[in-house]
Amino acid sequence: MHSKRRFQWLMLTPVLLLLFGLTVFPFMYTVSNSFTDYYYLASESKEFVGLRNYVQVLQDEVFLQAVWNTVKFMLLAVTTETVLGLAIALLLESVKKGLRFFRVALLIPSLLPPVTVALLWQMMLSNHNGIINHMLAFFGAGPFNFLMDINTAFYAILLIDIWQWTPFAFLLLYAALQAVSRSQYEAALVDGAGRISTFIHITLPNILPSLMLVILLRTIDSFRLFDKVNILTGGGPANSTTTITQYIYRHGVYNLQIGYGASASMIMVLLVLAFTVFYIMRSLGGKRYGRNH
Repeated sequence: MHSKRRFQWLMLTPVLLLLFGLTVFPFMYTVSNSFTDYYYLASESKEFVGLRNYVQVLQDEVFLQAVWNTVKFMLLAVTTETVLGLAIALLLESVKKGLRFFRVALLIPSLLPPVTVALLWQMMLSNHNGIINHMLAFFGAGPFNFLMDINTAFYAILLIDIWQWTPFAFLLLYAALQAVSRSQYEAALVDGAGRISTFIHITLPNILPSLMLVILLRTIDSFRLFDKVNILTGGGPANSTTTITQYIYRHGVYNLQIGYGASASMIMVLLVLAFTVFYIMRSLGGKRYGRNH
């Protein structure tokens, strides 16, 4: 019995060491640095400053703008991607011919690396030779500098994110639709239920766990938006596309203000944690309410 337990721990040791080295230690190191004035080029003079970094971050208008941009982006992106993903899944479920082709074609955007997606759209949105401006010129409009205009830059990045991650929502929701029992639809058809009534009372309750999972995963992931912003706009123009991760990069990596960047990182962690806990508690509360009624 003891030899078996030792063998189990022996097998777990590499994984635990990897977990500690890549997750636990960096997190604790970031927490400790967030309470110091650690500047990379003057690391020998690192001193404990308490909550000063946190106060400065929360008083910075650029950081508050980054928080608003991130939350706004998260709400618009997650809502649109979930609704479009569900709509495409419902539409594709009724397709009889070419189903395999459509499924593969729809998933291509989500399989591409974010950097590739950003560079691809950068070429397409170019105000000099981008295909989108060429198409607009055909109708007598443009050219527009989508990525450098304060009125369009944010929504250009939002559009790119929706294009890339709507297939992810579609994949999970389409799989959930396939798992719904056909007998329930047949019973609804016999009872004379319409399409809308069938969707509300049969389809939606069955796919609700997958729907909640899509929203949760995309919410967490949208908070980490960095690649597209850093490549396409760098947070500009006038900080209209600056996100929390871009703000952390600007101070913690580019300006080498490790302590200040660490404090901004911890605030981001707390924000994501707050959104996630609130969402999970609301979901559990809704399930309990459903069971009680």
